[in-house]
Amino acid sequence: MTPAHTSRKRGPPAPPPPPPAVRPAPPVKLPPPGFVTDRAEAAARVERLLRYQFRDRALLEEALTHQSFSDTVTSYQRLEFVGDAALGLAFTNFHYLTNPTLGPGALSTLRAANVSTEKLARVAVRHDLYPLLRRKCARLDLLVGQFIESVKIELKDDLATAPYGGSLVKAPKVLADIVESIAAAVYVDCKFDLEKLWKVTRWLFEPIVTAETVDEQPVTTLHELCQKHGKVAQFKTWQRGGMTVVNIFVGGEMVGFGSSEQKVIAKLNAARDALGKLVGGARQQVLITGVGNGSADEMEELRECKHQLADQCIGKNWPEPIFKLDKEGGPAHDRKFVCSVQVETQNGTFVTIGDPMSRVKDAENSAAQKMLELLLRL
Repeated sequence: MTPAHTSRKRGPPAPPPPPPAVRPAPPVKLPPPGFVTDRAEAAARVERLLRYQFRDRALLEEALTHQSFSDTVTSYQRLEFVGDAALGLAFTNFHYLTNPTLGPGALSTLRAANVSTEKLARVAVRHDLYPLLRRKCARLDLLVGQFIESVKIELKDDLATAPYGGSLVKAPKVLADIVESIAAAVYVDCKFDLEKLWKVTRWLFEPIVTAETVDEQPVTTLHELCQKHGKVAQFKTWQRGGMTVVNIFVGGEMVGFGSSEQKVIAKLNAARDALGKLVGGARQQVLITGVGNGSADEMEELRECKHQLADQCIGKNWPEPIFKLDKEGGPAHDRKFVCSVQVETQNGTFVTIGDPMSRVKDAENSAAQKMLELLLRL
């Protein structure tokens, strides 16, 4: 007999072997800022820098300890709180005594410019304070390293030449905290003697922002230069990560950039940058060429100005803005239109004239843009 064939059931096919693991490319890293492991040497560096010997070095070690270092060690947080207030008062006293005719608004601007995170962070970079800080946070090292590199690019020859800021890389607060904490350590160590604190630490903050260096002279000079060549400087302000950023446009081209936590300082930085480029710099041709219509992004932003002006008038219960076509000229293939806008406010009636544009709507928006800038200055 022929044996019967038995059918054997087959299961599902075996799954294919997994593909070989692909190792991700290692992240690009900046060299981390250094670290001074010898704590006695770290304290000695600060004392040499300040020309001050601490009665209680434990205060200094506390000032140089970040909260990431250890849960069992006191960090600089309490000292930073004291240093913030002490430096604010020290600069308030200094500007009050050296500027007897300035009002509270101007005094406040001077104080803010000198104790801003941007300014104090650059103090820390200039005096190489971050390597003295005890910390265990790789991300902090990365952020500080990026900022240090940006400052080196921004100030190739001298860190003191632009103390108020200017980089798009936001200053890590930890750098300002170190300066405030060291100042607080001195303040507590000298029994809360504010005059002693000022004598010991004042030179760290040089160049101190004064009424002569923080005034509107760069902005005024820029406006006068543009008017001399029949141009108008347009200031665009926006926010980025807690920073105020100011771009300056002349003839549709961006000629200046500045940034800071303080709007007034950002505007001054932008004006200085624009002057450097327009007077013998890379953008000097802007002053002698015709007015362009700008890039697509700039035109898109410009075309919102008429709506923004109308919204502002409604919000302030002012009459609607009145637009007028003032001038039309040029050959048929390149017609240009100039419009003006009139706005009535509680402080009077104001009129601004826009730049020549190839469309009436764009000319109206140009006039509205200038009116918005004018209203900001009132």
